[in-house]
Amino acid sequence: MKTYKTIQKIVASSLVNMGAIKLRQPLPTQGLENVDPFLLLHHYGPYAISEFNNPFDLGPHPHRGFEPITLLFKGEQLHKDSLGNEMVVKAGGVQWTTAGRGIIHAEAPTKEFVKKGGDLEGIQLWLNLPAKHKMMTPHYQHLEENQIPKLFTQDKKVQLNIVAGHQKEQTGFIKTQTAVNVFTANADANGTMDIDIPENHQSLIYLLDGEILVNNSQILKKGENQMIVFHQDGNTIQFKAHQKSTLLILSGEPINEKITQYGPYVMNTQTEILEAMRDYQQGKMGYLY
Repeated sequence: MKTYKTIQKIVASSLVNMGAIKLRQPLPTQGLENVDPFLLLHHYGPYAISEFNNPFDLGPHPHRGFEPITLLFKGEQLHKDSLGNEMVVKAGGVQWTTAGRGIIHAEAPTKEFVKKGGDLEGIQLWLNLPAKHKMMTPHYQHLEENQIPKLFTQDKKVQLNIVAGHQKEQTGFIKTQTAVNVFTANADANGTMDIDIPENHQSLIYLLDGEILVNNSQILKKGENQMIVFHQDGNTIQFKAHQKSTLLILSGEPINEKITQYGPYVMNTQTEILEAMRDYQQGKMGYLY
């Protein structure tokens, strides 16, 4: 039987300063440290990128103990890492980095994109790894827009993109370390869809653009409340678009382990954080020039 998940928290997506750029950070936020296993959600852009304005140039930096994920909605970015990967991620594409025991990567709009100019917009997501996988071999996965399985409503007003996990008869191609669903959706006005989410999953829905009604009870609107976190009950999240909208739906089986975080490292103890800092300084996470 279909039952809607009940709402745990409604979140505004406040703008925060991150170096030279401003971006929206609905997670973590006041009173909400994480939605286990999801640790951080940054919504960056749209930025008008040009030769005169290119704030989103993230030079080489390390990660350990989790999976940094980029979902690109507009523009194009170049990903480079210490494993030797060098990939261009374009609008609709995904890069999924499993940092494991350590990786160094860099992201920036491509030189070609900066030269021609255009809007850059994306989601940066941090997905935790359980203790048993925190020191696994680093890995990188890349999907272009046309490689991502899609579901459509009968009236074609909603397109659901299955990046990872399962929905109806479709399964995403990203290999995950824990049970998670990562979906994006594009909806025209009056487009409605029911999403199946396991009862035990922690889950959220985040609105990038537009306006939607969630579970016939709560409106999300860009610039106002943009995220809903749900209780671990029910098995369905429904949304109805009031206008053309873009959204992100996340769910995952909670890891339920203590987290110790410092900058780009997410481990279980303070000692492991110190070890990560030492290993990076000693070059054990590789090099990226």
